[in-house]
Amino acid sequence: MTRTVPLELGPPVGWPAQYRVSGPDVNEVRDIALRLAQVVSSDSRARRVNFDWMEPGRKVRIRVDQDQARLLGLSSQSIAAVLNTVMTGAPVTEVRDWIYLIDVLIRATDEQRVSLETLRNLQFALPSGRTVPLGQFATLEFEREFPLIWRRDGVPTLTVQADVTQGASPEGVVAALAPAVATLQATLPRSYHIAVGGTVEESAQSQASVFAVVPLMLFIIVTVLMMQLHSFSRLFLVLSVVPMGLIGIVATLLIFQKPLGFVAILGILALLGMIARNAVILIDQIENERAEGKPIWDAVVEAAMSRFRPIMLTAISTVLGMIPIAATIFWGPMSYAIMGGLLVATVLTLIFLPALYIAWFRVRQPIATA
Repeated sequence: MTRTVPLELGPPVGWPAQYRVSGPDVNEVRDIALRLAQVVSSDSRARRVNFDWMEPGRKVRIRVDQDQARLLGLSSQSIAAVLNTVMTGAPVTEVRDWIYLIDVLIRATDEQRVSLETLRNLQFALPSGRTVPLGQFATLEFEREFPLIWRRDGVPTLTVQADVTQGASPEGVVAALAPAVATLQATLPRSYHIAVGGTVEESAQSQASVFAVVPLMLFIIVTVLMMQLHSFSRLFLVLSVVPMGLIGIVATLLIFQKPLGFVAILGILALLGMIARNAVILIDQIENERAEGKPIWDAVVEAAMSRFRPIMLTAISTVLGMIPIAATIFWGPMSYAIMGGLLVATVLTLIFLPALYIAWFRVRQPIATA
C-alpha cells in the first residue's frame, strides 16, 4: 500500500486513523484486525484501509533425519553449507568495476529454488565419493508464516490504518466509529484489546502535556491579578470577561472551518492573558477616575471613552500581525482563534465590563438637571 502525502508538521504520524490490535496469539490478532477493518470501512470518510503487517509468507521447511544423515557421513554443517550455496549463493570469484571488487555468486535459478522436486533431487557428496539426493535423508514441505510481526511491549500488535477524505478530521471519524469499536472490544477475550493510535493519540498526548501545567498557570494569573487589583470584587470583574473570548473563537473556527487542535488550544491559552490585560487596563482607569473625585457613573463613562482607542488599536495591531500566518497549515488555527477571540472579547470588554461594573456596585444613573 503506497501513499503520497505532504510533509507532516509536528511528530510524524503516518496514517491519520489508526487502531492497534494486541494479543498473545498472532492468528487471533489477525482475525480481530480483519473484523476491525470491516468496522472502519463502514464509515464512508475512511478510505484505503490497510494493515502494517498482515500477509503470511510461504516458506520451505527442511526436516533432516539426523540418524540417516550420520549413517551417510553428512553433518548438519555440511548440509547447511550446500543449501546456503543453492539458495543464497556462494562467492566463487571477483570482477573489478573501476576501483571496486564485486563478488560473483553461484546459486540455483529462481525456478529451481522454489521447486520442491528440484530440492529433493539436490545431490550431496559423501565422503566415499558417491552422491545422494536430499530427499533420501530429509523431508521437504511448504509452510506459511508471518515474515514480519510488530510487537508493542513484547505483545504482537497489528495496526489497522486508514486515510480520511478531504475535509474530514481523524477525530471525527474515530468518534463516529467509537460505539462500533467498543462493541467489538466487548466480544474479545480478556487478553486482547484495541487501542486508538494515529493523529488522535498524538493530539491527546500533546494536549495532556499542556493541560498538566494549566492549573499552575491559572494560579499564577490569579495571583498576579490580585496583586494588581487589590480587591476580590475587581478580580471577579476581570475574570468574568475572560470567558467571553470563547464566543469569537468558536464562531471564527466554525466560519473558516478550522479544527480546534493543539495549536488552536495554545492560541486560546495565550488569548486569556490578552483579554485579562485589557480588562485590567479598563478597571485601573476607572479607579484612577474615581480617585480624582468623580462619581462612579462618570468615572466608568470617562474610562471607557478614554481607553477605547488604545485598547482597540492594540487589539487591531495584534489581529493584523496574525494575518500572515493565518494561511499556513500548522499555525492557521491558532491565528484564527486569537483573531476572532480577541476582537469579540475586546468589544465585549468595552461594553460588557463597564455595564457589569455599574451593576456590581449598584450605581444609579444620575438624574439630569435642567
